[in-house]
Amino acid sequence: MNAGNKRFILLVDERAVVRLTGEKPEEEQMGRLKELRKYVEQELNKMEDAGKRNSAVAHLYGVSLAATMIARKRGLDAELSSMAAMLHDLHAYKTGSYDDHAHKGAELAGRILRELKFADEAETDIICSAIYHHDDKLVTDSLMDEVLKDADVIHHCMNDLSKPVKEKEQARFDKLCAEFGM
Repeated sequence: MNAGNKRFILLVDERAVVRLTGEKPEEEQMGRLKELRKYVEQELNKMEDAGKRNSAVAHLYGVSLAATMIARKRGLDAELSSMAAMLHDLHAYKTGSYDDHAHKGAELAGRILRELKFADEAETDIICSAIYHHDDKLVTDSLMDEVLKDADVIHHCMNDLSKPVKEKEQARFDKLCAEFGM
């Protein structure tokens, strides 16, 4: 919507997170995402196993790209979606454990975003919620949570076409194929 020379984006989330913000210039938006990517890459470069490190990079960037596309298609904040995707499995990659990785990953993401001042509290809450819920593919959560779940499923299902779709991801993958006309 337009108000004079100022453009606004309305973000509505079922958790009653409603905010109206002035649209930032694209280079400013990409600045913090670019910096977050540098941070994530530095963390991943600490992984000794090159194969695992390469898989981690491919997964986080693949999910980030899918999240950006899904968010834009759905009229949601593509930058926040991409940021959530870049952080969503970082805890698992850093620790080598997927035990409760979504919940622990949300805690880690919150610390990173606050320490590096990459997001305000409302944005941090949105990103952390998406990460916290991303592993529960059978439940429907907030709009932004759903973007990360869907982006994760797209990467899981499309990254290696020789693997069958996981049962817990099949219904979501079928809906995504319909949404994207595939």
